[in-house]
Amino acid sequence: MTAVDDRRRDGTAKMPTDVSARLGFFDRFATAVAGYASHAWFFAACLILVLVWAPTVIWFSIDTWQLIINTATTIVTFLLVALLQNTQTRADAAVQHKLNAIADALSDLMDQHAENYPDLRRDRAELRAAVGLEDRESA
Repeated sequence: MTAVDDRRRDGTAKMPTDVSARLGFFDRFATAVAGYASHAWFFAACLILVLVWAPTVIWFSIDTWQLIINTATTIVTFLLVALLQNTQTRADAAVQHKLNAIADALSDLMDQHAENYPDLRRDRAELRAAVGLEDRESA
Protein backbone atom coordinates (compact mmCIF):
# COMPACT_ATOMS: atom_id res chain seq x y z
CA MET A 1 0.00 0.00 0.00
CA THR A 2 1.15 3.53 -0.66
CA ALA A 3 0.87 6.50 1.67
CA VAL A 4 -2.26 7.77 -0.12
CA ASP A 5 -4.35 4.57 -0.03
CA ASP A 6 -7.48 5.42 1.98
CA ARG A 7 -8.94 1.97 2.63
CA ARG A 8 -7.85 -1.17 4.44
CA ARG A 9 -7.99 -4.50 2.66
CA ASP A 10 -11.35 -5.23 4.32
CA GLY A 11 -12.82 -2.00 2.91
CA THR A 12 -12.96 -0.05 6.16
CA ALA A 13 -11.39 3.38 6.50
CA LYS A 14 -7.68 3.42 7.20
CA MET A 15 -6.57 4.73 10.58
CA PRO A 16 -3.29 6.56 11.30
CA THR A 17 -1.67 3.40 12.71
CA ASP A 18 -2.38 1.66 9.38
CA VAL A 19 -0.33 4.21 7.43
CA SER A 20 3.25 3.28 6.68
CA ALA A 21 5.88 5.85 7.63
CA ARG A 22 8.03 4.74 4.70
CA LEU A 23 7.97 7.03 1.69
CA GLY A 24 9.14 6.10 -1.79
CA PHE A 25 11.83 7.99 -3.66
CA PHE A 26 9.38 10.17 -5.58
CA ASP A 27 7.47 11.10 -2.42
CA ARG A 28 10.70 12.07 -0.64
CA PHE A 29 11.84 14.04 -3.70
CA ALA A 30 8.47 15.83 -4.01
CA THR A 31 8.55 16.72 -0.30
CA ALA A 32 12.05 18.17 -0.61
CA VAL A 33 11.13 20.22 -3.69
CA ALA A 34 7.94 21.48 -2.02
CA GLY A 35 10.05 22.52 0.97
CA TYR A 36 12.46 24.48 -1.22
CA ALA A 37 9.73 26.02 -3.38
CA SER A 38 7.85 27.29 -0.34
CA HIS A 39 10.74 29.41 0.96
CA ALA A 40 11.03 33.14 0.39
CA TRP A 41 14.48 32.73 -1.17
CA PHE A 42 13.00 30.58 -3.97
CA PHE A 43 10.54 33.35 -4.79
CA ALA A 44 13.36 35.89 -4.60
CA ALA A 45 15.49 33.80 -6.98
CA CYS A 46 12.59 33.63 -9.45
CA LEU A 47 12.08 37.37 -9.17
CA ILE A 48 15.79 38.02 -9.71
CA LEU A 49 15.74 35.73 -12.75
CA VAL A 50 12.92 37.78 -14.28
CA LEU A 51 14.65 41.06 -13.42
CA VAL A 52 17.90 39.86 -15.01
CA TRP A 53 16.04 38.54 -18.04
CA ALA A 54 14.00 41.72 -18.70
CA PRO A 55 16.85 43.97 -19.88
CA THR A 56 18.17 41.29 -22.25
CA VAL A 57 15.66 42.51 -24.83
CA ILE A 58 18.52 44.78 -25.96
CA TRP A 59 20.64 41.81 -27.13
CA PHE A 60 17.98 39.47 -28.52
CA SER A 61 15.18 39.87 -31.00
CA ILE A 62 11.74 40.07 -29.39
CA ASP A 63 10.80 36.49 -30.39
CA THR A 64 13.96 34.94 -28.92
CA TRP A 65 13.69 37.13 -25.85
CA GLN A 66 10.15 35.96 -25.09
CA LEU A 67 10.85 32.35 -26.02
CA ILE A 68 13.64 32.08 -23.45
CA ILE A 69 11.55 33.15 -20.45
CA ASN A 70 8.36 31.46 -21.66
CA THR A 71 10.10 28.13 -22.09
CA ALA A 72 11.88 28.31 -18.74
CA THR A 73 8.80 29.32 -16.77
CA THR A 74 6.60 26.74 -18.48
CA ILE A 75 9.01 23.92 -17.68
CA VAL A 76 9.38 24.99 -14.04
CA THR A 77 5.62 25.43 -13.64
CA PHE A 78 4.86 22.06 -15.21
CA LEU A 79 7.28 20.22 -12.93
CA LEU A 80 6.29 22.10 -9.77
CA VAL A 81 2.59 21.45 -10.30
CA ALA A 82 3.20 17.70 -10.43
CA LEU A 83 5.48 17.72 -7.39
CA LEU A 84 3.31 20.01 -5.29
CA GLN A 85 0.19 18.02 -6.15
CA ASN A 86 1.91 14.91 -4.82
CA THR A 87 2.68 16.56 -1.48
CA GLN A 88 -0.82 18.06 -1.28
CA THR A 89 -2.43 14.67 -1.90
CA ARG A 90 -0.35 13.07 0.84
CA ALA A 91 -1.17 15.92 3.25
CA ASP A 92 -4.89 15.55 2.51
CA ALA A 93 -4.69 11.81 3.11
CA ALA A 94 -2.91 12.36 6.44
CA VAL A 95 -5.61 14.79 7.61
CA GLN A 96 -8.30 12.32 6.56
CA HIS A 97 -6.66 9.49 8.52
CA LYS A 98 -6.55 11.72 11.61
CA LEU A 99 -10.23 12.61 11.20
CA ASN A 100 -11.08 8.92 10.86
CA ALA A 101 -9.26 8.21 14.13
CA ILE A 102 -11.08 11.05 15.92
CA ALA A 103 -14.45 9.88 14.57
CA ASP A 104 -13.72 6.31 15.61
CA ALA A 105 -12.78 7.34 19.14
CA LEU A 106 -15.81 9.62 19.41
CA SER A 107 -18.04 6.83 18.17
CA ASP A 108 -16.70 4.49 20.85
CA LEU A 109 -17.30 7.16 23.49
CA MET A 110 -20.83 7.75 22.22
CA ASP A 111 -21.49 4.02 22.34
CA GLN A 112 -20.60 3.93 26.04
CA HIS A 113 -23.13 6.66 26.85
CA ALA A 114 -25.91 5.70 24.43
CA GLU A 115 -28.06 4.21 27.20
CA ASN A 116 -28.44 7.61 28.88
CA TYR A 117 -29.09 9.56 25.68
CA PRO A 118 -31.49 7.98 23.16
CA ASP A 119 -30.49 10.22 20.23
CA LEU A 120 -26.86 9.23 20.67
CA ARG A 121 -27.32 5.86 18.89
CA ARG A 122 -28.60 7.59 15.76
CA ASP A 123 -25.82 10.17 15.91
CA ARG A 124 -23.26 7.39 16.39
CA ALA A 125 -24.62 5.58 13.33
CA GLU A 126 -24.33 8.79 11.29
CA LEU A 127 -20.77 9.32 12.52
CA ARG A 128 -19.83 5.72 11.65
CA ALA A 129 -21.34 6.17 8.18
CA ALA A 130 -19.31 9.34 7.72
CA VAL A 131 -16.00 7.55 8.32
CA GLY A 132 -14.60 6.87 4.87
CA LEU A 133 -17.14 9.19 3.23
CA GLU A 134 -14.32 10.91 1.32
CA ASP A 135 -13.91 7.74 -0.75
CA ARG A 136 -17.56 7.69 -1.74
CA GLU A 137 -17.99 11.40 -2.50
CA SER A 138 -14.68 12.67 -3.82
CA ALA A 139 -13.08 12.33 -7.23
